[in-house]
Amino acid sequence: MERFLLGAAVAALSVSPAVAGGLDRSGQGIGILFEQGTVAELSFGAVSPSISGTYVGGAASSGNIGKDFTQVGLSFKQQVNDKLSLAMIMDQPFGASVDYTSAGTFTPLVGTTAELKSTALTALARYKLTDRFSVHGGIKGEWVEMDVTVPGGGALNYTGSGDRSFGAGYVVGAAYEIPDIALRVALTYSSEVSHDFKTTESSAYTGGATITSPDTRVNMPQSLNLDFQSGIAKDTLVFGSIRWADWTATNISPEHYSNTIGLGPLQSYSEDVYTYTLGIGRRFSDTWSGAVTLGHERSQGGTTGNLAPTDGYTSIGVGGSYTSGKTKISAGVRYVKIGNATSSGAGGNTGDFTDNDAWAFGVKLTQSF
Repeated sequence: MERFLLGAAVAALSVSPAVAGGLDRSGQGIGILFEQGTVAELSFGAVSPSISGTYVGGAASSGNIGKDFTQVGLSFKQQVNDKLSLAMIMDQPFGASVDYTSAGTFTPLVGTTAELKSTALTALARYKLTDRFSVHGGIKGEWVEMDVTVPGGGALNYTGSGDRSFGAGYVVGAAYEIPDIALRVALTYSSEVSHDFKTTESSAYTGGATITSPDTRVNMPQSLNLDFQSGIAKDTLVFGSIRWADWTATNISPEHYSNTIGLGPLQSYSEDVYTYTLGIGRRFSDTWSGAVTLGHERSQGGTTGNLAPTDGYTSIGVGGSYTSGKTKISAGVRYVKIGNATSSGAGGNTGDFTDNDAWAFGVKLTQSF
C-alpha cells in the first residue's frame, strides 16, 4: 500500500506554496531515502502567484509583484544492502522574486525588483539499526546568488548584486517505522549555512558609479522537519509534516544600502516560521492512487518588508499517481490563499496587501531499478 500511495502524497505536497515563510521553497525533504530498493526521481514544479497591494489609503497600487517561477529537483537512492542506503538530492531550497514594474502607480516602488536563487546538493546515508529504528545523515552544499534594484522614485537609484556564493552544512536525523501498518515518524535536522557574497552596489550617493562593498554575510536558516505517516484503514494512509525554520537568523544587509545610506536591512525576519501539512491518500487499484493535502502557516502580524509583503498562508492540494511496472508518474495541483500583510517604509507609507493567492502544479517521475 505505501509504495502506491506515497507517489500521490508526494505530488500533492511537493508543489511549492510560493509564499512560504522566509525564503522557503522546497522544504528540504528527504523522502527518497525511504523508497523501496534503488530509485531515481525527477520533479518539476510551476508556480503562479498573484500578489498586489495598495498605498495612500488605496489611491495608489503596487501592481502584481508576484513573478511566475519553476522548481526542478533530481534525486537518486542506492540500496547498498538490507541495512544501508545512500542518496543524492538536488533541489532549489530557497528563493524570492518580486517585481514592482507591472502597472504600479506608487512612485516610490515603481521599478523595484529583487531576486534570490539557490541550488543545493545533499548527500545522505541511512542505516537501519533494527527493523523499526534507523538513523540518517550527511552533508549539504548550497549555491546562492541575489540581485536587487530600488529606484526609490528616481531619488535613490540603488542596485546591488551578490555574486554566486557557496556554503556547506550537515543533516542528521532518525526514524521509527512499523512496516506492517505503513507507520513512519522521521525527524530531520538541517544545519545553518553561511554565505559570504562578493557584493557590488551603486546608487545616487555614489553618483551612479558601481562600488565593491565588503562581503555580505547571509545565513540560510537551520531547520527541523518532522514527517509522519500511518495506515488507518485498508488502502488508506494519513500523512503530514511539521517544519520549523530559524528565519530570525537571516538578515540581508549590504554595507552601502544598510549602513552608508542608512536604510537598514534589505530583508530580515522578526519570528521563526512553523509550517504544517496534513493529508490523506487512498489506493484505488494496483496502478492508481490519489491524495488530498491541507497546508497552513500562521500569520505573524506586525509589518513586513516591501520585498516580501505576505504573511502566512492556507492551502489545499490534490494529487494522483499512476504506476506501471517499475515506473511511477505523479502529479499534483495546489491552491494557496496568501495571508494579508502590511508592508512598511516605502516613501513613509505602509502598503495593504490583501486577497492574494497562488496556483502551483508539480509532476514527478520515479523509476525503480
